[in-house]
Amino acid sequence: MRAAAILGLGCSPKDLEPFQSGPGVDWCIGMPSPGEADVILLFGGDGTIHRHLGQLVRLGLPVLVVPAGSGNDFASSLGLRRVRHSLDAWRSFCFSSANVRDIDLGTISPVIAAGDAPTMQGPRHFCCVAGVGIDGEVARRANQLPRWLRGNGGYVLSLTPAIFTFDPFLMKISTADDKSAWRVRSHQPALLAAFANTPLYGGGMKVAPKAKMDDGLLDVCLVGAVKPLRLLRLFPTVYSGGHLNIREVDYFQSTQVRVETEDPMDVYADGEYVCRTPIEVSVQKATLKVIVPA
Repeated sequence: MRAAAILGLGCSPKDLEPFQSGPGVDWCIGMPSPGEADVILLFGGDGTIHRHLGQLVRLGLPVLVVPAGSGNDFASSLGLRRVRHSLDAWRSFCFSSANVRDIDLGTISPVIAAGDAPTMQGPRHFCCVAGVGIDGEVARRANQLPRWLRGNGGYVLSLTPAIFTFDPFLMKISTADDKSAWRVRSHQPALLAAFANTPLYGGGMKVAPKAKMDDGLLDVCLVGAVKPLRLLRLFPTVYSGGHLNIREVDYFQSTQVRVETEDPMDVYADGEYVCRTPIEVSVQKATLKVIVPA
């Protein structure tokens, strides 16, 4: 068997050593070319996975995520909360290759008006959650923190100042399932629209507690205009999923969502900047093969 290891920021070949103890595996470091590997091990967090998703989808190989980033919500959603969990999954895969699962990915496509230049080349995949609104402001602030601080409460530290400086914005959300026409779901001032493929983001927050990675659906969480002090008081409920009971929160599922804002807003996915609104967000079913705990 041929295995390729992708080492994210802060990782080194030393992190790979526990996975090399078994015989019969030929190793290489870096993203393989088509036909050069049978499996890929990716050491890193959500941002590292996000940046490689396009290539991983094109290769179509099983991927084992080893949580080694400042944010590891994707790995946690797969049941790989610690390096030892990934190591156990790897040993099971080497023994029988039976613990491979096909999961969905989200995609973001800019809506291009006639005469405008495209803001990016084609759709962008995301593995966890894409967001528009205060989420983008928090991600921007968190990305400016030292890496060790980002991985130890950086999202929460960045959220508090954002709550008191970010104003609600007018946002129009439309949905379309299968071949149906676009239907307006919401058109009102809002603080956040989150489009989730996984239940977790931002370091363990259950923004979409009902999300599943293999149901062919996006879970959408819309947060309306909430006053800052009330938002700060209610924020801890997102760790249990209790925010779904707040009257300003609308939660639903769809296969395709269009987001339009009065002024262009930044779009972030998996903690990384993607583009600006307007956008269409959709789900691609069974797009990525992942190795999970046996």
